[in-house]
Amino acid sequence: MSSVPRSPRPDLVAMHWRSALVLAIVSAVGLVAFGWPLFTDPGSALDTSHSADAPWLFVLLLPLLAAIVLAELTEGGLDAKSVAVLGLLASVGAALRALGPGTAGLEPSFLVVLLGGRVFGRGFGFVLGALTVFAGALVTGGVGPWLPFQMFGLAWVGFLAGCLPAARGRTEIWLLAAFALVAGLAYGLLINLWFWPFASYAPELSYVAGDPLADNLHRYLVFWLTTSLGWDVPRGVLTMLLVLFAGRPVLAALRRGARRAAFDVPVEFEPRPATEVSRS
Repeated sequence: MSSVPRSPRPDLVAMHWRSALVLAIVSAVGLVAFGWPLFTDPGSALDTSHSADAPWLFVLLLPLLAAIVLAELTEGGLDAKSVAVLGLLASVGAALRALGPGTAGLEPSFLVVLLGGRVFGRGFGFVLGALTVFAGALVTGGVGPWLPFQMFGLAWVGFLAGCLPAARGRTEIWLLAAFALVAGLAYGLLINLWFWPFASYAPELSYVAGDPLADNLHRYLVFWLTTSLGWDVPRGVLTMLLVLFAGRPVLAALRRGARRAAFDVPVEFEPRPATEVSRS
């Protein structure tokens, strides 16, 4: 009798339907937060710094992240051990953000989020990315209207890392390295949207309310290539190199710890034998 081979990359913290629903709602909120200025009417008065809506977005984001964790706790996806690992990895990521708080685009905390999402799954990676940015902002004093947008950006990096196809060995490392490079570039491409529509640049780089979406996106792409790419390339290259040189031992350590913690072993309670009950 042949047995079905086990998947080479199981999600150690599986995502259930309640947490998937909350995560979809959170992502929809994030997409609206990033994209609503692109659909304003001509002559609309836009706030100059997101100072009006960012606090509300932050207030909305934290309970939704808590809802994802609670949904996983109630459905058995998360337990005390995995919550402890989540807090530990977020602390490590926050410390790395303090060591390199985005200087020249260099953010080593991407490595922790990427590998955490890879090993522990999509929902875990999403929450880990958001918590890493939040904790790092508290450590470095980087709290501002940009914070909720950075939380969304790195949360999606962790989520997508958990969605990568199954692989092991050198194939997995090269897959993660390629994703790290793309994620470093895409993160910058996305994050710039939190301020670009509200700032004034040369006409060929500035947002124009009411213009066709394709025209505004073309101007934004030119803006990104001429101003932000020099920061985003170092971020992607650094994360890629960290994956190539440190990815294998870090993945092995995370998976070894997960095996010893037995995340995928269900807890079962057995009734005490009647003889023991009578003796007690």
